Amino acid sequence: MFARGAVVALYQPQWGQVRNMATLKDITRRLKSIKNIQKITKSMKMVSAAKYARAERELKPARVYGTGALALYEKAEIKAPEDKKKHLLIGVSSDRGLCGAIHTSIAKTLKNEITNLSNAGKEVMVVGVGDKIRGLLQRTHGNYLLLTFKEVGRRPPSFGDASIIASELLNSGYEFDEGSVIYNRFRSVISYKTDEKPIFSLETVAGSESLSIYDDIDADVLRNYQEFTLANILYYSLKESTTSEQSARMTAMDNASKNASEMIDKLTLTFNRTRQAVITKELIEIISGAAALD
Repeated sequence: MFARGAVVALYQPQWGQVRNMATLKDITRRLKSIKNIQKITKSMKMVSAAKYARAERELKPARVYGTGALALYEKAEIKAPEDKKKHLLIGVSSDRGLCGAIHTSIAKTLKNEITNLSNAGKEVMVVGVGDKIRGLLQRTHGNYLLLTFKEVGRRPPSFGDASIIASELLNSGYEFDEGSVIYNRFRSVISYKTDEKPIFSLETVAGSESLSIYDDIDADVLRNYQEFTLANILYYSLKESTTSEQSARMTAMDNASKNASEMIDKLTLTFNRTRQAVITKELIEIISGAAALD
């Protein structure tokens, strides 16, 4: 009787050993997966760092376009009359993700502006520059979308890209009175701020009372200036948004790599403890079996 009981005692702990071995395999599989993810995040961080350095170099001369484009609006103190109802919002984003709250901050600002302007009795339409904006607004504010532009953010933005967007907007047939370009303004490697620049239609600028201080501006010159100003503001906004996006992606990938390192350390510790438990259990089984046979 004692011998049979000893045989049962020898084989029963092996089931727990099988479970422990399965656990070790699971931990090994997770470790391998997390290490592969860490390699990807480190590579993306290096790529984003290179793109960020280039975007920051190109941002400094592009900021001249943003300040110079609004010189006429500021000097002439152009404002839309209160009875004007059509307002246009342009959200500048991109097609790529994995960059923190870059896109959601633009979408949140657009939603707040749509709500405030609609409550004030104004007609609001939205132009989305970047597929991420369309995806964030399509479900809840899809009826406000006038135009959307894709293939943004894959290459560094150029003035030609801004000109195409401005041309499509002016040829869309929607006659707005005033509007805003909402974008992420770059502040530092770890900081950006969602900002906006005003835009006005040709009729609003031509009907401004303060414009009379410029005697030699005729209709053709003013129309060309308006088209050029819109392209300038869009170009400046694209440059600011691109720099903010690359810095945010670099920071996000750095944080992801650090989190992966922490997870690898924890899983390695768990793996070692589980492996040590398996070895200890095997030794106990051997000693118990030898003692039972004696």
